[in-house]
Amino acid sequence: MNPRLRKPLITLGVIFVVLLGLFLWIQHGNPSNRPSDATTGKDPLLVEAEAERIPSVGLAETVGWKANEAPQPAPGLAVARFAEGLDHPRTLFTLPNGDVLVAETNSPPREGGGITGWFMKLFMGKVGAGDPSPNKIVLLRDADGDGKAETRSVFREKDLASPSGMAWAAGKFYVANHNAVLSFDFTPGATALTGAPKKLMDLPAGGNHWMRNLLVSEDGKKLYVAVGSASNIGENGMAVETGRAAIWEIDLASGSRRQYAAGLRNPNGLAWNPSTGELWTTVNERDQLGPDLVPDYLTNVPVGAQYGWPWVYWKDVIDWRVKDPMPDYLTEYTRKPEFALGAHTASLGLLFSTGGNVMGPAYGNGAFIARHGSWNRKPLAGYDVVFVKFDANGNPLGKPLPVLTDFLTGDGKTHGRPVWLAWDKPGGLLVSDDTAGVIWRVVAPGATPSVAPKAVVTAPMPVQKGLSDPQAQFEAKLGEAENTMEQK
Repeated sequence: MNPRLRKPLITLGVIFVVLLGLFLWIQHGNPSNRPSDATTGKDPLLVEAEAERIPSVGLAETVGWKANEAPQPAPGLAVARFAEGLDHPRTLFTLPNGDVLVAETNSPPREGGGITGWFMKLFMGKVGAGDPSPNKIVLLRDADGDGKAETRSVFREKDLASPSGMAWAAGKFYVANHNAVLSFDFTPGATALTGAPKKLMDLPAGGNHWMRNLLVSEDGKKLYVAVGSASNIGENGMAVETGRAAIWEIDLASGSRRQYAAGLRNPNGLAWNPSTGELWTTVNERDQLGPDLVPDYLTNVPVGAQYGWPWVYWKDVIDWRVKDPMPDYLTEYTRKPEFALGAHTASLGLLFSTGGNVMGPAYGNGAFIARHGSWNRKPLAGYDVVFVKFDANGNPLGKPLPVLTDFLTGDGKTHGRPVWLAWDKPGGLLVSDDTAGVIWRVVAPGATPSVAPKAVVTAPMPVQKGLSDPQAQFEAKLGEAENTMEQK
């Protein structure tokens, strides 16, 4: 062999072997032999972590739905197309007059090149999420209430950049781009959003988790903003994560804002628990710890809550892969999530049962969640809509129950991927299916409108009129107990 050719050929051979190994890993990966629901519920299975330098990849190519096809509803429910032919519909919002807004959106241009950027573009394209963002909000109107939108119009295109979160209160319409929260003057009934926006808050732009959700407080005075992390576990340094992995609160009167909660890797759905009035959210947890870690979750979010990302998950399990130093005493105040939704299910949309829904008594008290389906688990998990029952005190129970299934075809492909949820005015459940371009509507035929769950009313704790030394209190009670025992 010509000596001048030997070195290039050896180099090409090494590259070929590396690429072949990578291909074989991607094809086989690190599959799980456990059912997905093992990592759901109040007390999910938390297996031993298996750090993966190269993530397992489970990509479900979207094939769409034929005219006579639809997801499978749970017994007693029926599903139909509310609208179709949409361009990557992600989030939904129903205005007070019944008009349904749909954000046609996708990720902003992703930063980063090299092999990682190339694979990310390849993966996103494979699952139907690689196209440029349409940057459009569409208005759908079902004027006759028959469960299908008769008219469709462009609500807004100008000033939008990967929009997702939408909210309305007191004559103002709010939209969250990936990099800012905007406010517009708007009266429901109009079919277009006109006028110039006012910027309420700059947001950290883009990142791996680019969606930004919004929720107005029940008194209309505050606006809550969910912002996901830029990375998996802060691998690019925590300076990049400033303002991320958090829920923010904006005072709409003054414009002031504060970080309301932190340590939430990728919070998405936001909703008020009708029983307790608490803020709840769905969160996508970290990757590359094996197919059964870490469960995505549904949880309440008190002000000041800390959920541990990136250093800790599920209250006290330390992720030793994180390079940045962990804050002192973090596990002393990290909260445990309330309910696991399964590892790598990509749980997004969240919607509580409220008064006026027509889903039947089985769904009268609880939360609906759209599980988009992740890209890095084998077998595939998610790709469905589930229901979590709640008790009379506003706490989740049992395991997630199927509401809408059979998005997966059974041969490694998927018809579509559920993303977001909303109630339409007659009380039907709307489900956006982004890669298939469809909005589904689910109802229980013949059901009467539901009664809202009862609010939990408790007496306030007694006012403490003075401060005392806890140690002295303890010693005094201990002394009383000792005297009692001596007298006996």
